[in-house]
Amino acid sequence: MVINTPPPAHNQLEFFIEQATKTPRIRTAVIHPVDKNSLLGAVEAAHHNIIEPVLVGPAAKIHAAADEAQLDISAFEIIDTAHSHESAEKAVDLARLCEVDILMKGGISTDEMLSAVVHKTKGVRTERRLSHMFMLDVPNYHKPLMITDAAINIVPDLSVKRDIVQNAIYFAHAIGIAAPKVAILAAVEKVKPSMMSTIDAAALCKMADRGQIEGGILDGPLAFDNAISLEAAQDKHINSPVSGDADILLAPDLEAANMIAKQLIYLADAKSAGVVLGARVPIVLTSRAEKTLGRLASCALAALQVAHNPKKGL
Repeated sequence: MVINTPPPAHNQLEFFIEQATKTPRIRTAVIHPVDKNSLLGAVEAAHHNIIEPVLVGPAAKIHAAADEAQLDISAFEIIDTAHSHESAEKAVDLARLCEVDILMKGGISTDEMLSAVVHKTKGVRTERRLSHMFMLDVPNYHKPLMITDAAINIVPDLSVKRDIVQNAIYFAHAIGIAAPKVAILAAVEKVKPSMMSTIDAAALCKMADRGQIEGGILDGPLAFDNAISLEAAQDKHINSPVSGDADILLAPDLEAANMIAKQLIYLADAKSAGVVLGARVPIVLTSRAEKTLGRLASCALAALQVAHNPKKGL
């Protein structure tokens, strides 16, 4: 799938939702949707013809949550389980058997869900590490901005960062960005032996030169201002194809990525969506307090990945 029309300013998540409604509905295992918000996310995405939910969890609790929220789930398949651990295992079984093409987090902890995903024999892992991607629509940035990894890999080493970057690039391809520009962030733009993030950035760029990372344009180390502002880069005499036009920001660690994303959301009025990459199926991962737009956009991004690369893993 190639998305040719650029999304309008600050309606970027809505654009991806619109694109996803043009693809077939994707069967999605919703893991343990026993609370209002997680169930509502599945219902909303189904009503927008993005997903076909399969509700995996204790049937009595699912119906109780639906009654409390006044949601009609009569059209959805329900797979009854005894508890959250079984819900995660059964949903991952469905994905491994290609009976669903997306996993969606419900009222279950992220750690419990991902434990089933990465199980050595019963999971849906690939050769790459899992990583989380924030998709942000920032009002004063000219295109969608992706930030990774903000939720899974706490202090990634070079090999893990390689996987995180490759996951992000493949994700960008799936949503129509043919050659995504990746800014590898550090506090400074020069390689310093005392700052491991700058050494990793330089190594990742060389790995891309040698074909160990494919499909994107990498540059780093870049400080945040040099990555998102061409003027800031020019002021520091940085000549970079990425500066001021980055699609993806690779943070040095989880804490940095999480802080950058949440600062943009809460201080710059950015809209956000979230997915987990690197498994055989995309995983919709949003906060239980996420609003309608974020839930729909996360489902839409996962659906676009499946439409781009069905049954082949991501």
